[in-house]
Amino acid sequence: MTDVIAERKMQFLFALRSKGVTDKRVLEAMEKIDRGPFIRGLFAERAYDDMPLPIDCGQTISQPSIVGLMTQALDAQPRDTVLEIGTGSGYQAAILSQLVRRIYTVDRHRRLVKQASSVFEELGLTNITAFTADGSHGFADQAPFDRIIVTAAAEDAPGPLRAQLKIGCSMVLPVGRSGGVQNARKGKRNDTCGE
Repeated sequence: MTDVIAERKMQFLFALRSKGVTDKRVLEAMEKIDRGPFIRGLFAERAYDDMPLPIDCGQTISQPSIVGLMTQALDAQPRDTVLEIGTGSGYQAAILSQLVRRIYTVDRHRRLVKQASSVFEELGLTNITAFTADGSHGFADQAPFDRIIVTAAAEDAPGPLRAQLKIGCSMVLPVGRSGGVQNARKGKRNDTCGE
């Protein structure tokens, strides 16, 4: 059984590379954080497939290659504080926890936040704070952020999020209509990153 899991993980990492995830730090984080604990029920056996899977509250856990590509585009650094909009299963936040100093993650579904927080605790991920709120308002109490990542599609970045980003720092979000074609967009706030 252990050999089967090891082989599936190896195929998982190969699939990430073949889809364009080449950043060494991102690949190491995705190798370290097992996707399995973030998927419950019938779909648990498909944890290493590069596909989105259903989770509670009518939401999905993004396919790993998308998580990898968005994380790579975010270009998060070890001293960064990151805001994630859309906790979902918690998988994206867990990946980021390996790359940054602190991550705040928000979701409108209390049940998802509770489940994700439980997995964070089980995995010993102490640099993540998850809370329930309307993510379009961001988290002004901890702003400004070095990076912001939005995991739910939007036609454009909500204004409050832009205002909570440090000057010169970046935000990554999928842009497009829900259920339609979406593209990842990366934007910066002005020229230089201020401390």
